[in-house]
Amino acid sequence: MASKPILITTNSPTSSARTAEAVTIRPRGKLADYWALTKPEINFLIAVATFTGFYLGSSTRFQAFQYMLLIHTLLGTLLVAAGTGTLNQYVERRLDARMRRTARRPLAAGRIRPSSALWFGIALSTAGAAYLAMIVNALASMIAVLTLVSYLFLYTPLKRKTPLCIAVGAFPGAMPPLIGWAAASGRLSFESWALYATLYLWQFPHFMAIAWMYREDYDRAGYLVLPDGQGRDNIVSLQTILPLLALFPVCLLPAQWAQPSSLYCMGAVLLSLGFFCYGSQFALSRSGVAARRLLFASIIYLPSLFMLMILLKR
Repeated sequence: MASKPILITTNSPTSSARTAEAVTIRPRGKLADYWALTKPEINFLIAVATFTGFYLGSSTRFQAFQYMLLIHTLLGTLLVAAGTGTLNQYVERRLDARMRRTARRPLAAGRIRPSSALWFGIALSTAGAAYLAMIVNALASMIAVLTLVSYLFLYTPLKRKTPLCIAVGAFPGAMPPLIGWAAASGRLSFESWALYATLYLWQFPHFMAIAWMYREDYDRAGYLVLPDGQGRDNIVSLQTILPLLALFPVCLLPAQWAQPSSLYCMGAVLLSLGFFCYGSQFALSRSGVAARRLLFASIIYLPSLFMLMILLKR
C-alpha cells in the first residue's frame, strides 16, 4: 500500500515573511515588465519633442496658454508611443532574444506571454489615437497613427533587409513635434517642418552611435542597420558627418522665434558645433568610447536646442 504524501505546514515568521514577499513581488515585477514594454526612456524624448512642437505652435498673444490641451496632447501621444513600443517588441521578440542588449526584455525573456503583449499594445495605441481624435483634434491623431503605421510596417521589417532602414525610420521618428504643433494650432506650418527636419537629421548620428556600440548584437540577430563588408566604416562616417553638417543651417531656421534672433543663433551654432566635434571624433576613430560620447552628446543636444527655442520664443 502506497503511503500518502505528507503536507507539511508551518507558521514560522520566516515562512510567513517569504510568502508575503512572494505575493508582493510578483505583481510589482509584472507591472515593471509591462512598463518596460512601453520603452519609457524613448517616450521621455518623445514627450519633450511633442511639448516643444505644442509650445512653439501655440499663439498666446490674445489668449492664455492652453495647459489642459497640452496635457491631453501629451497623454494621447504617449499612449500611442507606448503602444508602438510594445508592438515593436512583440514583432521583434525572437530577434531580441539573440541580442545581449535586449535579451532581458520581458517578451524576449519569456516573462510575458506574446498574446498579452499584443493586446496590451493594441489597447494602448487605439486608446491614444481615439483620445487625440476626440479631445485634441483629428490632425494630431492622424499624424500619431501615421507614425505608428510607418514605424511598425516600414521601418521595423526594413531593419532586416537594408541599411536604408535608418533613413526610413527617421521619418516616423521625427513626427512628435508635428503632433504637438497640430494639436496647438490645428495645422502644420513651415516652422513645424523646420522642427521636423531638425529631429530627422539628429537621429542619424544618434543611431549611428548606438548601432556601432552594439554592432555585434545587430549582426547576431540578422539586422542590417549597418552595411556588410569594407564599406561599413565609410557609410557609418558619412551617415554621421553629413547630417551633422546639415544641422547647422536647419537649426537656424527657427531663429524667427527668438528675440533677439542673434542670441538663439549663437546658442544653436555652439550646440551644433559641440555635437559636430563629438561626431567627427567618432567618424575618425570609430571606437566604442567615441560612440558612447557621441550618444551622450546627442542626448544633451536635442533637449538643449529645444529649450533654446522655447525660452527665446517671441
